Amino acid sequence: MPKVAVIMGSKSDFPIVEETIKTLKEFDVEVEARVMSAHRTPDISAKFAVDAKEEGFEVIIAAAGKAAHLPGVLAAYTTLPVIGLPIKSSMLDGLDSLLSMVQMPSGVPVATVAINGSKNAALLAIQILSIKYPHLSDRLNSYKREMAEGVFSQDDELQVEVSKL
Repeated sequence: MPKVAVIMGSKSDFPIVEETIKTLKEFDVEVEARVMSAHRTPDISAKFAVDAKEEGFEVIIAAAGKAAHLPGVLAAYTTLPVIGLPIKSSMLDGLDSLLSMVQMPSGVPVATVAINGSKNAALLAIQILSIKYPHLSDRLNSYKREMAEGVFSQDDELQVEVSKL
């Protein structure tokens, strides 16, 4: 079974990260969620990243706000894909978090989704996992077909409304 670690810099990030966890579980991906800090528990964060592959994780999603160094610290200690999920903070509307994640130095990549883009963080992890787990690819194709059907339905509704004008 595919396994993803979802790491938060603070439990206050959970309301945003909750959608990540729900989406992963909807696709039957095993999830372990943890709180650790790049600044307050750097040794624990580093050890987690070093041991992650051995613990069966295949992707790490790291959510953080403000300075948002957590994804980069984890990426520095592992070869697993790390997806950064910038959390909107009261300062700079999360732009500080986003820039901290996307401006990683050469050699330490962090894939980064939109500010508060928790669903996309999960879907990106699932896409990465689908290379190894074909059933996830099938489920993603179904998911995308359902999204397209929703657009077609909205288009049909719009055409009815426009014809009444």
